Amino acid sequence: MRNSILSRMERLEVITARLKTDEPTTIGQIAKEVGVSTRTLNRDIEVLKERGLPIETDAGRGGGIRLDRRWGVGRIKLNYTEAVDLMISLAIAEQMNSPLFMAHLSSVRHKVMASFSPSMKHKVNGIKSRIIIGKVASENVLAHFNAPEKSSVELLHQAFLMQQHIEIAYSDEKGNQTIRVIEPHYLFLSYPVWYVLAWDHLRQDMRRFRCDRIKAIAAKGDDFTLIPLSQFKEKIRQQERMQKPADGLQKVHQ
Repeated sequence: MRNSILSRMERLEVITARLKTDEPTTIGQIAKEVGVSTRTLNRDIEVLKERGLPIETDAGRGGGIRLDRRWGVGRIKLNYTEAVDLMISLAIAEQMNSPLFMAHLSSVRHKVMASFSPSMKHKVNGIKSRIIIGKVASENVLAHFNAPEKSSVELLHQAFLMQQHIEIAYSDEKGNQTIRVIEPHYLFLSYPVWYVLAWDHLRQDMRRFRCDRIKAIAAKGDDFTLIPLSQFKEKIRQQERMQKPADGLQKVHQ
């Protein structure tokens, strides 16, 4: 009995590998290659279909057999960082509310959601409400803008999703650098410039940081409780009354 099971397992692997070569073949040819009858091979094919392999067959004893040409689309594998980045990108597209992006956005989001553990899904579900889209950045801001480093973006995204503290090395508009421990509560896009609206432990207050001025990030791991966006809006209004805004962030409260 054990030899029979192993033989069938090996046979299923051979059949799968044979179909993935994408070379034209028939049920009869594969049956001959693996040394079984066409009836046995058809049973093997049904097993592979039940396992999710999208096999197409033509009617008749000598009928052709192949994988669905689109089979690879459903087998894309993402690592954790890629899944987080994709979920944030989908949330941005949803916030933009463009018909060009909306056709299958919901179904894509639900499929990516399935890659997260149950304990993570409630945080992923809240991403959309934590991303704010403003108007295009001013020429003055663009003149001093540089794309943020990829490694910093990845760490920021993960801390943003997980609602965890991070330590950053931050350079202000004059080039002065400070080390801050912040809580990344919201992301704001004044295209193409990203800002993080955060609680700043150094200043013990709410602050906004330009992501391209974050020179280094280190994860701290401690969780934080989300501050309502309304409080950030009020803080920004207070700051704007004290100085003329130059970066388009005034649109956060509109």
